Amino acid sequence: MITDLFDLTGKVALVTGGSKGIGLAMARGLASAGADIVINSRSLEEMDEAMKQILADTGRRGHCVVADLFNREDTVRLAKEAVETMGRVDIVVNNAGTNIVNPVDKIVDEDWDRLLELNLTAPVILVRELAGQMKERKWGRIVNISSIFGLCTKAERGGYSATKSGLIGITKTMAQELAPWNITANAIAPGPVSTPLTDRLVQGELRAYFNSMLVLGRWGKPEDLIGPVLLLGSDAGSFITGSTLTVDGGWMTR
Repeated sequence: MITDLFDLTGKVALVTGGSKGIGLAMARGLASAGADIVINSRSLEEMDEAMKQILADTGRRGHCVVADLFNREDTVRLAKEAVETMGRVDIVVNNAGTNIVNPVDKIVDEDWDRLLELNLTAPVILVRELAGQMKERKWGRIVNISSIFGLCTKAERGGYSATKSGLIGITKTMAQELAPWNITANAIAPGPVSTPLTDRLVQGELRAYFNSMLVLGRWGKPEDLIGPVLLLGSDAGSFITGSTLTVDGGWMTR
């Protein structure tokens, strides 16, 4: 049956930044498809509440790891704890990210380092730590959440665009290197997605600009990422690797 292609029963998915926003929505979608779920955050209380939403009526298992992915040791520990607790990790969704807005000639070292660590280095470390056990089973799915600003850019988004472009670049390398073990690696490039944070931060002229770029005439919802992550995280996407799927309301057609 076609629905069997999306069935994740018996799989374990690790979703970074899965306690809110699109991370929570994707984790919920993966659990609904049958996957057990691991998420991380710096707040256990926040994760506990999120996990209740993620697992509600699914009958799946969940595990929360307090880990700050700005800290490289925490990133390694997240990977190891996920495998030790759940027995395996089949699907990695590298969703956690940050954006620091500055002109190129105003970027400070600390901001640059934080962007690199969370947006690019942490995903690479997690794949490095988890690819081996995927190879043993000859099945794995890597889904890196980039951004349309990894494909285009805007003034004062240089650092963010650089890291998100880098994530797309290394996704292609992951796809080439891991293909012999039936492990796919793809990126998703979301456009503007409405969350309490983005709704608060994107106002005035900037919001008008974003609105003008959206062919569908609306911002995305976190739930708009569920279908794409299920495609790339399941057997339904078994012949897709090294690709970047734009989920952007038509932004990139402008």
